[in-house]
Amino acid sequence: MENIREKEAFLRNEYIPMLEQLDPATTPLWGKMNVQQMIEHMADYMRIGNGKRVVAVVTNEEALPKYRAFMESEKPFKENTGNPLMPDIPAAVKHSAVQHAIEELQAEVNHFFEVFNNDAEKKVTNPIFGELDYTQSIQLLHKHATHHLRQFGVAI
Repeated sequence: MENIREKEAFLRNEYIPMLEQLDPATTPLWGKMNVQQMIEHMADYMRIGNGKRVVAVVTNEEALPKYRAFMESEKPFKENTGNPLMPDIPAAVKHSAVQHAIEELQAEVNHFFEVFNNDAEKKVTNPIFGELDYTQSIQLLHKHATHHLRQFGVAI
């Protein structure tokens, strides 16, 4: 996994400001989520990454090595990559405004770094990729975040 420190810095310092610059009315280049639904989705996903939301692995054990090799690669997620845990129709928004969704996501990002700062050996379970350490978590969160930024036309 290349550039983990750069990916960590991106998640800490650049990701949220990029979301704040995104017009909430932006039409996605693919997918069904609007900007606020995507941000709320990322907050939910960050809760898995920071250990607040505990999930079981749904990937078949034989397929896990292939999935993990992809996760650890620099290959981006493809447009419209499916997620077996997400409904076909995106969930309704929880927050009254995009800024509130961004604040929630920022809190979850902060908690992620706090959790791993307090326990560098911590592992979290991702439903698709299995048990992840800090470096693997950064890799996946960066890959996921940039996927959704590209979805809304943000150049990375």
